[in-house]
Amino acid sequence: MDGTDWESTGSTATIWRGDRPVYDRGGTVCVIGAGASGLTAVKNLLEHGFAVDCYERETGVGGAWNWRHDRSPVYASTHLVSSKPSTQFPDFPMPDDWPDYPHHSQVHGYLDRYTEHFGLREYIWFGTEVVRVEPAEGESWDVTTRVGQHERTSRYAAVVVANGHNWSPNLPGYDGLSEFRGEVIHASGYKDWTQLRGRKVLVIGGGNTGCDIAVEAAQHATECWHSTRRGYWYAPKFIHGRPADQLGGRLLAMRLPLWLRQWIVERVLRRQVGDLARFGLPRPDHRMYETHPIANSQLIYYVGHGEIRPVPDVARFERGGVVLTDGRTIEPDLVVMATGYLPRFEFLAPELLNLDADGRPRLYLHAFSRGYPTLAVTGLVQPDSGVFPIAHWQAVTISRWLRLRETDPGRAANFWRRAAVAPDQRFTGARVKDSTRHWLEINHVDYLRAVEHALDQLAAA
Repeated sequence: MDGTDWESTGSTATIWRGDRPVYDRGGTVCVIGAGASGLTAVKNLLEHGFAVDCYERETGVGGAWNWRHDRSPVYASTHLVSSKPSTQFPDFPMPDDWPDYPHHSQVHGYLDRYTEHFGLREYIWFGTEVVRVEPAEGESWDVTTRVGQHERTSRYAAVVVANGHNWSPNLPGYDGLSEFRGEVIHASGYKDWTQLRGRKVLVIGGGNTGCDIAVEAAQHATECWHSTRRGYWYAPKFIHGRPADQLGGRLLAMRLPLWLRQWIVERVLRRQVGDLARFGLPRPDHRMYETHPIANSQLIYYVGHGEIRPVPDVARFERGGVVLTDGRTIEPDLVVMATGYLPRFEFLAPELLNLDADGRPRLYLHAFSRGYPTLAVTGLVQPDSGVFPIAHWQAVTISRWLRLRETDPGRAANFWRRAAVAPDQRFTGARVKDSTRHWLEINHVDYLRAVEHALDQLAAA
């Protein structure tokens, strides 16, 4: 019984785990995090009749979109890279008069209004950090929280983890980095253009964040180099006057085969952007959809104006400069590593989420722990669209699963037997590059079809 003892005081049971008191919350579900994924988890659990306690370490809702908080990767100029229709929650549309790609402050306000509209704030404990989640008897969980120096452990029927996966920096280990005299920061430490003003800046990383920071450096730094490991497909944010992701969405809706979608989009981009080699950029070494989409209308513009100088990967650092893989040496005084993030779950033992040797979670539908049926995760995906609607349908699936466990345990057991042994899926037909950046990469249509199938199974389990 995990060292758990019970004592009865009148009609109230007090649980002791070793020398710690545990406050039993009965059938309540614990949600960790009040960002977009946590909020939709709280909302859908409430709609399915569960009591919910949500713990948020910061002082307000929004998670990554609450940009003043320590763990937010958002910077002052951040806008959505997925357009409004593919980003909004299906049951709470963004305002019609908003732009196609809202500013981060609008997105944060949207999440705040979502919280108010569905009456979620009263279920959230702000300024409360979850420090430990441990299995307890009967597939329940003991969750230890901390406020200041005070810790408290409560027992929950289930736990939904929504702590985000874009806050723990992925920092490459370069030879000589410790000897470098310049300043080195990760993109998580970048907040606005004033950090670039008057500097000679090297941006490492070809993702959306790296491209954004390189564009800002082109406008405010005295010199900007942009280092990438490979060539990429750079999609403008608008194609024929419409958000670029809507072209991809139409092709997916037509159920065209992958090879045909790749051919169409690559042809469109060659016409819209041109030959990248002409700008000094390496040509893509992969087909479209085999790396995470990059949406940036300004990078090519500033490369073409000489304000961004494309360079290859970094070979090593030296005291006075950076040596590139082509043998050149450059001398930046600020290096921004836009090298992505790694999923981290500091409060969970690795085996609970079936982490492999590299730290990659192996979950059913990227959401369900295979060994612990009352432990789930929302938002742990890297889609080719907005993540909010995906987190919504994950939360619906989790809520229905937990409700079925209570109403029909036999049918629930049949569903779980299939889910626990289901093979890992990539949820994309493309040969996605094998890198940490693509651990969680999904095609949103393929993924949502799999979620729909799971919901059908729960309905007829």
